[in-house]
Amino acid sequence: MLKFELLTTDTTSRARRGRLTLNHGVVETPIFMPVGTYGTVKGVTPRSLEEMGAQIILGNTFHLWMRPGQDVMQQFGGLHAFENWHKPILTDSGGFQVWSLGEMRKISEEGVRFSSPVNGDKLFLTPEVSMQIQTVLNSDIVMQFDECTPYETKGQLTTEREARYSMELSRRWAQRCITEFARLENPNALFGIVQGGMFEQLREESLAALVEMDLPGYAVGGVSVGEPKDEMLRIMAHTPHRLPANKPRYLMGVGTPEDLVEGVACGVDMFDCVMPTRNARNGHWFTRFGDLKIRNAKHKTDARPVDETCGCYTCAGAAGSGGFSRAYLHHLDRCGEMLGPMLASVHNLHYYLNLMREVREALETGSFAEFRAQFKADRARGV
Repeated sequence: MLKFELLTTDTTSRARRGRLTLNHGVVETPIFMPVGTYGTVKGVTPRSLEEMGAQIILGNTFHLWMRPGQDVMQQFGGLHAFENWHKPILTDSGGFQVWSLGEMRKISEEGVRFSSPVNGDKLFLTPEVSMQIQTVLNSDIVMQFDECTPYETKGQLTTEREARYSMELSRRWAQRCITEFARLENPNALFGIVQGGMFEQLREESLAALVEMDLPGYAVGGVSVGEPKDEMLRIMAHTPHRLPANKPRYLMGVGTPEDLVEGVACGVDMFDCVMPTRNARNGHWFTRFGDLKIRNAKHKTDARPVDETCGCYTCAGAAGSGGFSRAYLHHLDRCGEMLGPMLASVHNLHYYLNLMREVREALETGSFAEFRAQFKADRARGV
């Protein structure tokens, strides 16, 4: 089940405020979705995710197929009960992970053959198998199986001919996904993925074909795959607003706080990225006033929190009782204590989720242009 309501549109950009109703709950858009690849958002408990305002999280078909496997998921009735998260879940189809295997996989019209990175087993992932796995996972949003078009291979840029072949393969796989999804009587929502590399004409052809299939929602894939930032921004500005206005629009794997705000301005409703938690594990903190590297020696004796305007547990403590100092967080990082990246993950995810809450409020009050300008000024100011 999926119902999307378009609540308001911005007069100064293509930004939209919406509401997405799924089988496991309601999602207010624009929204950032924390990534829980293996059935967990790294370093953060489900309770913490709820407290910081997470409405929907991700899981990954490929990795959950490897471990713990479909039998275990079937036993628990899906991913929600298995990981004790009872709000909506979106699952990636496995296409990006197959792409990341590089030369270790062989793509054909039928699907992708590869050796399991876990135990070396010979595996065959097809559009039909992806739909079967995601049906067992019972994710609220199921992504079509696609081929993620690379930006370059062995230092050579992907040609338009190569990108067209990849895009048309993904288009044919989308139709197979639809057929299998219907055969399985999956009660959730299937999204198509617009491909086409860095070629705008191919993006438009992919989009037109998917729209004709009349899917409940659509994603823009094949970005954040090694292309220069200006190329990603060009595709982000070109593609999302061409998707149907009455369907949710999802930009896959993007990105920085600036990418999110600009993506909203381009008409995107949904985002995901591993950046908040991955960067947290490397001492990189996102704040209202720019990014902070906690490993820098200047933080050794600094008694301030990372962001004095932030209300997360790391910065403000429980019930505003006072959070952790930069000096302490620097100490944890230098000692390799696991609490350091945990607290950083809590903060970074809270920052991303709160940023999108502020975006929604700005859209509701008609002040998105002012918010966008202030956001840029604040981020440029520096911590």
